[in-house]
Amino acid sequence: MATEQSTIPLLTPYKMGKFDLSHRVVLAPLTRQRSYGNVPQPHAILYYSQRATKGGLLIAEATGVSDTAQGYTDTPGVWTKEQVEAWKPIVDAVHAKGGFQPNGQAPVSSTDKPLQSDDIATYSPPRRLETEEIPQIVNDFRTAARNAIEAGFDGVEIHGAHGYLIDQFMKDEVNDRTDQYGGSLENRCRFALEVVEAVSKEIGAERVGIRLSPFSAHSECADSNPEALGMYMVESLNKYGILYCHMVEPRIKNAGEQIQTHRSLSPMRNAFSGTFMAAGGYNREDGNKTVEENRADLVVYGRWFLANPDLPRRFELNADLNKYDRNTFYTSDPVVGYTDYPFLQPNPSA
Repeated sequence: MATEQSTIPLLTPYKMGKFDLSHRVVLAPLTRQRSYGNVPQPHAILYYSQRATKGGLLIAEATGVSDTAQGYTDTPGVWTKEQVEAWKPIVDAVHAKGGFQPNGQAPVSSTDKPLQSDDIATYSPPRRLETEEIPQIVNDFRTAARNAIEAGFDGVEIHGAHGYLIDQFMKDEVNDRTDQYGGSLENRCRFALEVVEAVSKEIGAERVGIRLSPFSAHSECADSNPEALGMYMVESLNKYGILYCHMVEPRIKNAGEQIQTHRSLSPMRNAFSGTFMAAGGYNREDGNKTVEENRADLVVYGRWFLANPDLPRRFELNADLNKYDRNTFYTSDPVVGYTDYPFLQPNPSA
């Protein structure tokens, strides 16, 4: 006799490489700015373990690969021994609940064009990387990937989206370089693929994912032909055999801003040979529809998972969701807006 859960597409099992996932609801990498001094804190143990489920996939927040990789204050790093040690109990707590947790991030810039300040941060002008510096940045990603595995993570997600360094190289409205990392689509994607290759060689392609947002204009980082960019990247990624591609929907132009568009991730989804994840403004209904129609293997949730630590359970029961509070997304409080969102009663973590 089929259970109710088995009829809900988001709650059907999925095999992602060597990982047997029990459902398809994935925690997005959410910047929370609560890692004081760039060191993960004990309160993150509760935050991540609250959102862990047996066979569930969590993607840890964007994590710096070097001391030049900090876009915002109090974001975690993974380039020092202290940071690696601080991550271990967090990862252990997730694993204790049967969850999986990849991790990753980015550094500097492809350009020296300044970025306008926003409600999250005031940005200092960037420094354009010299051509001869880029191999060292690639090596920073490789070292950070090794450190993440040492910390106990199951794998690494390379952050190539939302205006981080890799995205800055790929997008032609930011990248104004004249060396082999600028100009043509192939040149603009060269840095991203060098990072993918280095990280895959270091920890194994079966442990590597990448996040991309070709359609996004987040942090003034946009491209004139996002379809071509997305297709070039997924076709190139296929050569490395990485575990997954995590792509942001075209309807998301900036953080929290959705637009109407005829554009679709379907061409990229169909071209990519590994697991394909989709993110961007999903609710229960369209997440289920996306899985049912095979438009993605897994659906990634940010704000709703932030506010509902038991989101898969709420989807199973079609229960009401806690409303999220934008005012506490990026505050430094270790509890408020972080670990104080209530579970359904009775509390499944008790």
